[in-house]
Amino acid sequence: MTCGISCVDKTLNKSFYHLGICIAKHPGYFIIIPVLLTLLCMTGYQQLKYQIDPEYLFSPIAGEGKTERAIVEQYFKVNYTHRFNVGRITRPGRFGRVIVITKDGDDNMIRREVFQELRQLDNLIQNATTTYDGDTYTYKDNCARWENECFENDILNLDALMDDIEAGQLNLTFPFMFNPVTWDAHLFPVFFGGTKLTEDNHVISVPAIQLVYFVTADTKRQDAKGAEWEETFLRVVGKAENSGYFKHISVSYFASRTLDHELEKNTKTVVPYFSSTFLLMGLFSVITCMMGDAVRSKPFLGLMGNVSAIMATLAAFGLAMYCGIEFIGINLAAPFLMIGIGIDDTFVMLAGWRRTKAKMPVAERMGLMMSEAAVSITITSVTDFISFLIGIISPFRSVRIFCTYSVFAVCFTFLWHITFFAACMAISGYRERKNLHSIFGCRVQPMSVAIKEKRNFLYKAIMAGGIDPNDPDNPIDNKDHMLMAFFKDKLAAVINNKWCKVIIILAFASYLVGACYGITQIKEGLERRKLSREDSYSVEFFDREDDYYREFPYRMQVIIAGPLNYSDPLVQEQVENLTSTLEHTSYVTSRRYTESWLRSFLSFLERNNELLNVTVDDEQTFIETVKEHWLFPGNPFSLDVRFNDEETQIIASRFLIQAVNITDTNHEKEMVRDLRKICKDSPLNASIFHPYFVFFDQFELVRPVSLQAMVIGAIIMMIISFVFIPNILCSLWVAFSVISIELGVAGYMALWDVNLDSISMINLIMCIGFSVDFTAHICYTYMSSKKRSPKARVREALHSLGLPIVQGSSSTILGIVALLLAQSYIFLVFFKMVFLVIFFGAMHGLFLLPVLLSLFGPGSCLTWTGMDDGSDAEVDEGPEDRQLEKPFSQSYYMQYPTMGINGPYGTKGFLGAPYKAYGVDEKDLGLGTSGEDSSESSSSRSQRRQQQAAPNEEEVVARDSPRRRYEDGWRRSSYQNIYGQGAAQFQAQPDLYGQQVSAAEWRHRLDAHEQQQRQRQRRSPYENYPQDVEMDMQRARRNSHGDVIDLHGTPNSSVDERLRRQAEHFSAGSGDDSSYRHQLPTAAPPPAGSVPPAKRYHRRRSSEDSTHRHQRWPANIEERRARRAHSPAHNRPETATPSYAFRSSSHHNLYQPNGKGSKHPPTYQYGDYYQ
Repeated sequence: MTCGISCVDKTLNKSFYHLGICIAKHPGYFIIIPVLLTLLCMTGYQQLKYQIDPEYLFSPIAGEGKTERAIVEQYFKVNYTHRFNVGRITRPGRFGRVIVITKDGDDNMIRREVFQELRQLDNLIQNATTTYDGDTYTYKDNCARWENECFENDILNLDALMDDIEAGQLNLTFPFMFNPVTWDAHLFPVFFGGTKLTEDNHVISVPAIQLVYFVTADTKRQDAKGAEWEETFLRVVGKAENSGYFKHISVSYFASRTLDHELEKNTKTVVPYFSSTFLLMGLFSVITCMMGDAVRSKPFLGLMGNVSAIMATLAAFGLAMYCGIEFIGINLAAPFLMIGIGIDDTFVMLAGWRRTKAKMPVAERMGLMMSEAAVSITITSVTDFISFLIGIISPFRSVRIFCTYSVFAVCFTFLWHITFFAACMAISGYRERKNLHSIFGCRVQPMSVAIKEKRNFLYKAIMAGGIDPNDPDNPIDNKDHMLMAFFKDKLAAVINNKWCKVIIILAFASYLVGACYGITQIKEGLERRKLSREDSYSVEFFDREDDYYREFPYRMQVIIAGPLNYSDPLVQEQVENLTSTLEHTSYVTSRRYTESWLRSFLSFLERNNELLNVTVDDEQTFIETVKEHWLFPGNPFSLDVRFNDEETQIIASRFLIQAVNITDTNHEKEMVRDLRKICKDSPLNASIFHPYFVFFDQFELVRPVSLQAMVIGAIIMMIISFVFIPNILCSLWVAFSVISIELGVAGYMALWDVNLDSISMINLIMCIGFSVDFTAHICYTYMSSKKRSPKARVREALHSLGLPIVQGSSSTILGIVALLLAQSYIFLVFFKMVFLVIFFGAMHGLFLLPVLLSLFGPGSCLTWTGMDDGSDAEVDEGPEDRQLEKPFSQSYYMQYPTMGINGPYGTKGFLGAPYKAYGVDEKDLGLGTSGEDSSESSSSRSQRRQQQAAPNEEEVVARDSPRRRYEDGWRRSSYQNIYGQGAAQFQAQPDLYGQQVSAAEWRHRLDAHEQQQRQRQRRSPYENYPQDVEMDMQRARRNSHGDVIDLHGTPNSSVDERLRRQAEHFSAGSGDDSSYRHQLPTAAPPPAGSVPPAKRYHRRRSSEDSTHRHQRWPANIEERRARRAHSPAHNRPETATPSYAFRSSSHHNLYQPNGKGSKHPPTYQYGDYYQ
């Protein structure tokens, strides 16, 4: 099965071809305009809107927690100025928290010296002065208040009882107790952490104590003043802790602005690595774009590829800011990724340039380069664009913003590379055409000329390069790329080995097992501590909070919205059932920690019924009684009931429950899901809320959203691959690879300590596009190959794409190394996941897909049956072509690298691909191909000829003219050492084009040929000969490529000479024309001097033996014809036998003798004869 080329490919090829020609003619415009546009777009940075609010960025846009908060704030809005209660807040607000532990070796905080230092810490915090907008204030001036009293940490009043506590005369009863001195109600779970108790709930020791400070935040000005006070709080506490002010206690601290600070620090952390990353990528690009040829080496183009990506990213970000899109710190990871994408496109375009002929005009080379690179860079950009576009529909703003900026950056990188970078390539092309040095810019000599003129070693190593215009195909000047040869010869041989295939498949199975295990270990949710740097003060606070305050972590509010008659026993029963159901779950502690106004009010009435002497059977009496006796202003329960405007009906109420023993994010997700389900199943319009539920919603959404994005992405990638590579099998392999890579990334990221959260979801979405690049290109190259053998297809695919895959993967990984050094979880996740997807993608492309395609792709039956010999035979060699080559099929086969010129898109490449403007009938080498030439480049063919002939350098230079190559070709084919004496005659002999043919095979072919000739001569020596020859020539009018061959020439092959002489009953010969078979019984006796019939096979001299040593045959064709003219065969009458066109046994050339001795060199043309 082969891949058809769609109209999309043709349109891209034609469009990019004309674009390349236009750029080559006017490179200055395509450099100046992108530079000016970049500067213009960069003015958008003045519109920067920097966003660092964690809730805004990392909570779902329409999360259920935000809906629940809206319900709570609709009925119970927090009043920080007069009616503040910490258990009933709806937003974090402005606050400062400290968690204090001992540092003197004694874990118990209930000691006088510890409480003395706690008092000192409290005084530092409350007396610290802050200035905002000319207003100087302290905590007491701006604190949250309850009934005009500042919110205070009443736990510090235990210092009045410390003597009795230390003496053992007073026991602290958990969870709460009244202070007999101050009459405070101490709620120990709010302040004590990790408390150790006796069986009677008496406190034994307290390892940690928490102090909390809230300031007002009812208005924007109060919020701004609170934010400034938080800065003072962090500075004062941090200074006291870092200076060793306290001897017995260690303080960790946190404020509502801490996460904002950490996100800002993350941004500042990665900025210093921009310059080092650009230098590293520039150095890598320069090195990988260099060659041993000083002219064709392009180090500055590698550098300009980086410059193009940087310019595109700057312009894209500026335009996005002009559009009013907020900027977040995560966006700073995008430039590192864009540089990697840009360098990949750079390698692809340079590879397309190297595949063009160096002797062509620069404009034509640019057109062909752009045409060949069109599909590759377009499919890469489109897949990346679509993957980021999928992220824009994510419910997380951080994902949306990052993907929006990345969409702009991908588009600009693509446009800048096909304009700005292409113009730089055109300028470099003009330099190369003038044979100027790639670094110094001076004119240099080609290597072949330098060798001929015996230039010194230093000149040949540093200065020599380019091609000789008088000898452009010289193998010395067209050396193959060493790494490409390694992938073709070494790595392909390893992959084609059956045992290596087994090892690769087993390794892939192990990879899938590990990925599946990792998926079962995925943790969901973005933990707050991971938003901070490892060296941040907040990390210690989060660790202490997890260690000491996970037993009673969340005070949750249950809201019952809607008007209800709470005097109705049925309603009371429903409310009690809901409360009891929640209390009996594993997430909620016992009823003693529940605050229910209805339960406590009914209990109050039951205890004081005789004293109060009231009835609450009707709604109005119930409301009047509860307002008079229970919901008075000083009671916190007054915050839990909302009346209508006439205060005649209760329209909303709430009660509080206490979560217990919530260990991790997965447990938090399960708690929120189960408690919400209980509320939804209740007949009441109930909902449950905590300020952190807004963040917990990501735990519930991140898994389905990520899975949905991956499935949609895989389907879209398969469709895109089918549009560009219209082959259903290829599309299925691409989809399989995308799923496999995504599965591996998701599994191994969990084993690499990466949670499934909004940050990793960005990378999973981004990885969809990255996973297509390598796999789609390798599939396309394998499927589009014309080779019949799977082994040959593997060699061709790796030769074309092995080096680009390594270059592209290495450049991308180098581009994100700086993220590893940033010491930030956010950027560390980017590095880990991009590394995984690039590594897995490269392994799929280099190892797994070639194995799977050879086992289940085109020609796989040869692999399973063991008949795959790895030959380079092509699938389009039909029966007629194979019949044409008999009995000397191997000798008749020849490839024509160039055949006629029919215009830019007149000739057709693979299945009609219109991108070979110079008439070369070559296959498309696949996407992302890099190197010097195609599957068998001109340089590799030249090297192969050079290795077979093994001449010295002067002989190579002398022989490389077209006329001399033509003469050497038929001489080598006509005088192969096939049946020599000694050991050599039993060894495999190479034919003209390097294919190994054994002596037994040659004998078999000759026997078949002799048998055919005997049958003809038994009928009549002359009767059917002309007709048979004419029929053979009619079949031979087209070569194996379908090309018409002119039939004018002279029969100069030794085999054709024998056929002609047999027709004339001229059987005698001498030298190289001696008989090679038994004489027929009916033939005339051989003349004297001929070889006896008993000696059937004789040694024939090779081309070198005949022309270099013995000089028995002339070195040029004119001399040969002159000698042949004096031979007895040429002295026969003209009417003896008519002359017909004979096909040479050494190559495709067909010759037509004209009787007058005129010489017509062979001419070749597609579609018709030359006139």
